Amino acid sequence: MTKFTDLNLNAKVLKAIDEAGYESPTPIQAGAIPPALEGRDVLGIAQTGTGKTASFTLPMLSLLARGRARARMPRSLVLCPTRELAAQVAENFDTYSKHLKLTKALLIGGVSFKEQDKLIDKGVDVLIATPGRLLDHFERGKLILSDVKVMVVDEADRMLDMGFIPDIERIFGLTPFTRQTLFFSATMAPEIERITNTFLSNPERIEVARQATTSENIEQGVVIFKGSRKDREASEKRKLLRLLIDAEGAKCTNAIIFCNRKMDVDIVAKSLKKYGYDAAPIHGDLDQSQRTKTLEGFRGGELRFLVASDVAARGLDVPSVSHVFNFDVPSHAEDYVHRIGRTGRAGRDGKAIMICQPRDEKNFEDVERLVQKEIPRIENPLGKAKPAEETSDTPAKSDDKPKRTRSRSRKADKPVEAPAEDKQPQAEKAEAKQPQAEKAEAKVDAKTDDKAQPEKAEAAQDERKSGRGNKDEKKSRGGRGRGDKRGGNDNRVVGLGDHTPDFIGLSFRERI
Repeated sequence: MTKFTDLNLNAKVLKAIDEAGYESPTPIQAGAIPPALEGRDVLGIAQTGTGKTASFTLPMLSLLARGRARARMPRSLVLCPTRELAAQVAENFDTYSKHLKLTKALLIGGVSFKEQDKLIDKGVDVLIATPGRLLDHFERGKLILSDVKVMVVDEADRMLDMGFIPDIERIFGLTPFTRQTLFFSATMAPEIERITNTFLSNPERIEVARQATTSENIEQGVVIFKGSRKDREASEKRKLLRLLIDAEGAKCTNAIIFCNRKMDVDIVAKSLKKYGYDAAPIHGDLDQSQRTKTLEGFRGGELRFLVASDVAARGLDVPSVSHVFNFDVPSHAEDYVHRIGRTGRAGRDGKAIMICQPRDEKNFEDVERLVQKEIPRIENPLGKAKPAEETSDTPAKSDDKPKRTRSRSRKADKPVEAPAEDKQPQAEKAEAKQPQAEKAEAKVDAKTDDKAQPEKAEAAQDERKSGRGNKDEKKSRGGRGRGDKRGGNDNRVVGLGDHTPDFIGLSFRERI
């Protein structure tokens, strides 16, 4: 069996490896370190958790052991897609370079430029950075890349697939053509591999396992889930997640829960905390100090559940992760390999469970096609759709209130009937009152008729004298309104016609 002492590494580097407790290299390390020490370009492809970081860290330290960096001119450069991965690479350099007098700087977003500028001004041997922050320093005139001798791109496929291609091309253009280039990743799609050929010169390709394979010591499963109703689907899915966690019991010591969207990360973390689960979110929109604190708490065992976006799927090394829950099926099949690679690391056993909804079936098929095997189905603990009271983990909304039915208004319109024994007295009272009411109405009618007869006659005479009646008749027969412009006969009554109110007649009589 190959040992680190057989790889021609620097003696001080070997001493640090021995103190870290490692004796034998992993297959990717045994394959990549010798050509890297020879100065050749390397393209390394291996599963997650197989030690790819040490595959480029150890030869870089051995090559940089001699020499000294000049101000603002780093001697080596490591590019990482996320801040967390960059910080992890920096920790590896600290572990293996403690007996070497080499300096490093970590350039990531969310941290003050001032502290980073101080390190660069002193001169650094190893510069670890994310592309955006690296270019920010270069544009501010604080960085010169013309002295870079070794350049590493970690998680190369994601770097080239996440929209970093323009930045990567620009950074490569700023470095010397004679540099040594190392590319490492767990997956390497054919179209991405064609792009890497423009950056690598006759590389040594080390492919330890078939691309996009998952570790055999990770037990995988998928739950097919369909909500009972569209408005209850999200809450039912969160309940399903809690049931899956509970079903694992004590075996689930800690877990990473992956969501596709940052918004869902916050919602799921908040829901788990509400039900007594020790959970916290981590995604790109959070402040860097909060992300670092959350990650350290999870690594230290203070936090049990880490709800994350794909920012945590790449390269994060937490050896003791027992479970990975995919709350969503990843949009890119390659991300599935990286997600479940957070468990089962360094030969340990792990378990990965995914929730698949009907709308995720196409992405799920892509995942199975990529890993080239059928993922076992797990029985849905929810079973059939349950009432909202049992599945909802959110307060009832206003639209959940009972709706008014038409029967209520009908009942309100109906007169309330009296009991049977009360009907007869009421009828007798009504009959007794009826003759009195009829007499009163007759008297009123008689009075009004007597008054109205002479008044109507006088009003008619006044109208004939004044000629107003003829004018009103003309208006009613031939008067044109706005509606007549459209053509046709207008039968609308204009004016008062023959039905003249009494008060008009009275006023005319008084004037005469």
